[in-house]
Amino acid sequence: MQDFHTKRPGNRRRIGHALDFKAFCTACFVIEVLKARWRAAFRTLRTRFFTKLSTESVHERRRVTASRDRACAGLRDNRGDLTALPPGSFVWSPDLLSIIQAAGWPIWPLIACSVLGLALVIERFISLKKAKIVPPKLLDEAIMVSRNGVPGPDVVKQLEQNSVLGEVLANGFRTLTSNPRASEEDLRASLEGAGRQAAAKLQRYLGALATIASAAPLLGLLGTVIGMIEIFGSQGVEGGMGVTPGGGNPAQLAHGISIALYNTAFGLIVAIPALMFWRYFRAQVDGYLLTMELAADRFARHLMTLRR
Repeated sequence: MQDFHTKRPGNRRRIGHALDFKAFCTACFVIEVLKARWRAAFRTLRTRFFTKLSTESVHERRRVTASRDRACAGLRDNRGDLTALPPGSFVWSPDLLSIIQAAGWPIWPLIACSVLGLALVIERFISLKKAKIVPPKLLDEAIMVSRNGVPGPDVVKQLEQNSVLGEVLANGFRTLTSNPRASEEDLRASLEGAGRQAAAKLQRYLGALATIASAAPLLGLLGTVIGMIEIFGSQGVEGGMGVTPGGGNPAQLAHGISIALYNTAFGLIVAIPALMFWRYFRAQVDGYLLTMELAADRFARHLMTLRR
């Protein structure tokens, strides 16, 4: 009797463990069944959704294509005049002229800025050649020519017409010719004045190029805002008490926004190269000015030997 009572708790624990394991297996089986059913239901819903979505997309594309074809036919009948189309109608065409006409009047200042910026870049490339600003051996030749004294007016005039650095050196010769007993301060002041004039000549039109680089994105943004205002205004339907929202065509709205964004894109197309060329020319001018400053300092010391 005592042995039975002592063994009974162990038997109970074994039976409890067996029941717990059986319940665990049953729960795992039920979970797997539910997961399989949820996967099947999800696949069914996903298949139905994408099938319906693709069908609607095909119908929408067909409707938009038909509307675009009708608009293109009207455009051809009106000889390319976009103003003859109904308000809110846009025609997609790879022709640049059609894009410009569809973008509206704000794109014309951007076109003017692009033409002006291109002209300034070409002019600066031609004017800022090293041979026209600081020829490599000009200073040595000027020192060699004036080793025995100040050269004549013809040589000074030829030196002045040679380059921008030649203008600075020629100014030093003229100062010493007009005042043979000029002090070092007078010679350096003369060279510094000629250097400031040369700097102004080198920096010419760089301010205009910087203005184009700064104003083009703002002009593009202005054109986009104006275009979107007109687009959203044309999406309403005239009602008895005013404008009824929701009467517009979503496809035309999306296409109209893309047309309006041409202004921003064109503004960035104009501004980014203008900014890059402005920085390039600015660095080039700074290098030229440093070279001219060093050359003027050396030439001033040479002129002091001539004065003595």
